[in-house]
Amino acid sequence: MDKETLANTLRQYNCKSPVAGNDLSDPMEFNLMFAISIGPAGTTKGFLRPETAQGIFVNFKRLLEFNQGKLPFAAAQIGNAFRNEISPRSGLIRVREFTMGEIEHFCDPAHKEHAKFSSVADLKVLLYSACNQMEGKSPELVTLGEAVKAGLIANETLGYYMGRIYLFMTKMGVDRAKMRFRQHMSNEMAHYASDCWDTECQTSYGWVECVGCADRSCFDLKQHSKATGVRLCAEKKLKEPRVVDVTECQPQKGILGKTFKKEAKVITEHLACLDETLVLDLEHRLKEDGEVKVNVNGKDFILKPDMLLIKRYQKKVHVEEIVPSVIEPSFGIGRVMYAIFEHNFKMRDGDEQRTYLSLPSVIAPYKCSVLPLSSNTEFTPFVKQLSAALTKHDISHKVDDSTGSIGRRYARTDQIAIPFGITIDFDTLKEPHTATLRERDSMKQIRANLDDLPAIVQDLASGKRTWEDVLNNYPLFEQQEASRDK
Repeated sequence: MDKETLANTLRQYNCKSPVAGNDLSDPMEFNLMFAISIGPAGTTKGFLRPETAQGIFVNFKRLLEFNQGKLPFAAAQIGNAFRNEISPRSGLIRVREFTMGEIEHFCDPAHKEHAKFSSVADLKVLLYSACNQMEGKSPELVTLGEAVKAGLIANETLGYYMGRIYLFMTKMGVDRAKMRFRQHMSNEMAHYASDCWDTECQTSYGWVECVGCADRSCFDLKQHSKATGVRLCAEKKLKEPRVVDVTECQPQKGILGKTFKKEAKVITEHLACLDETLVLDLEHRLKEDGEVKVNVNGKDFILKPDMLLIKRYQKKVHVEEIVPSVIEPSFGIGRVMYAIFEHNFKMRDGDEQRTYLSLPSVIAPYKCSVLPLSSNTEFTPFVKQLSAALTKHDISHKVDDSTGSIGRRYARTDQIAIPFGITIDFDTLKEPHTATLRERDSMKQIRANLDDLPAIVQDLASGKRTWEDVLNNYPLFEQQEASRDK
């Protein structure tokens, strides 16, 4: 329905605003893409990209060549996208300029199995299927293997990427109890998608879509082929050669050149790119009407029967041309970041004033803090030695030698998400030189040799070692021996 018909319908039924009860204004055309003017005179119209994916699709042929012409393969891209939101709000949740990270996985439409699906098949994830939404039921905890087998998730490749999304989100610090996969219902599914699941995170704004994972079929590549006349397809080797019937249009370049002059070239290219269905339709209209009108680049041309030849023949083929399907995980980086921040902002038990950010060590900007117990000058050489050793191990760290109690400085480092803290104290001055290592979330500390600490922090920060393992291998620190001796 066009905007005039919609306006008449709203007036006919006296529709009002459901919130305020006010009269509705007339419908207006609104483009969610940002229009821009290009060039010094601004006469060329363009649009800012609403997603990063199209840059991958237009480079499909080159990407396929990089992969030796074989399917499946994937390409990833991260960058800014722009959407003309009617009402930006909710901080990072709904904005007009945002960062997206997208993967386009190209595969054979007839074979959407994934070689690594078994690595995620046993993952239990919270699935909110379209059926459960329609029936008012709650989400269900299901393994990805069971969901694919039952047809709830369309195919293994889609299930594999859902599993990888789950592992990525939990590793980055999203609370798995506040995350679910919600399936698009039929009235919100994109017309070209065969299945689509949103990774939603529960926040103070409610359930927010952070990642989308869709089977986009072969829609994008077909649309680009249609617009440009460039075949975007892959070849699959046949087990046995086969004979196929071919129907193609052969433009008569001499006659076209005399009739259309400079425009003959674009008409010839257009006719040469027609698929069999369009060629047969062209032939039928020529027989019925004696001429046919074709539209090339927005301009109409009248073609006569002598301007083209419909040729039919058989040929033996050893490969089959296929337009790949695309599985697309799409990450809204700002929304993922917001969910991580909110899920990891915590308070100490019994003290609401003591807040901290429990970011996982793999994404914490600083992995470690170095804290001299006091301003005693005897600590300085050990602080410098330790800082140099941490730098050598590629560990980002912060030295806090400011005034204030050690507890207050621990609290400051906790608030900026530093997961580990090394304290140089009076026992460090004695041989063998040791120091304490504190873990942010539990606030437990161990004492270890000063030379061993950089390697321990490196293993902890990279996820090669857990804090529980460290606790089992080093003595728990309770009090300085120097203090106990006093």
